[in-house]
Amino acid sequence: MGKIQSGIIPVTPFQQNCTVLFDEETKSGVIVDPGGDVPAILDILKDNGLTLSEIWLTHGHIDHAGGADELREALGIPVVGPNEADRFLLDQLEVQAKRFGVNMPVRNVVPDRWLNDGDTVGFGEHVFEVFHCPGHSPGHVILYNRQQGFAHLGDVLFAGSIGRTDLPGGDHATLLASIRDKVLPLGDDVGFICGHGPGSRIGDERRSNPFLVGI
Repeated sequence: MGKIQSGIIPVTPFQQNCTVLFDEETKSGVIVDPGGDVPAILDILKDNGLTLSEIWLTHGHIDHAGGADELREALGIPVVGPNEADRFLLDQLEVQAKRFGVNMPVRNVVPDRWLNDGDTVGFGEHVFEVFHCPGHSPGHVILYNRQQGFAHLGDVLFAGSIGRTDLPGGDHATLLASIRDKVLPLGDDVGFICGHGPGSRIGDERRSNPFLVGI
């Protein structure tokens, strides 16, 4: 087994970071948050010789989960995550599409497996620890690979910002508590991928992110 590599595929009008995590030697891996543009995702997987075993969802918003059911059907692989507290969002993806004026194929989706705090997911020998981090959405999860010291934080924490909390089920105080209790303890040296924009390191955000002052 080789190291984990990542590739970002911007999808949907929201330019969400659909992420492919794969082993550099075997080219096997998973995809995180396929929000849409499934034909383009399939072309990129084929062009790069990547084989996926699972679809991981950090949370139930349309830009992260809108293409999950279509991709599951195309590849014949399971959808894993988020926490079941986001079921109401995944049951309403098609409603979300109309609300946000998204003109692309969107399907509601029921995951094959829900995730809870303390669970693990993985591919090959690569293991990711699951942390339930509500606030941006009630069922949001983050994924941490301890061996390589990096995490996928979805829409919990960004470079210079944090997830919005004005959508159904969002709560600002809960999000800050999730960052304080679950994200920051992972350690300053941990690099992360997030749902929008560039990644960062937890220590850099702890020191300079204006939304984290005082927590």
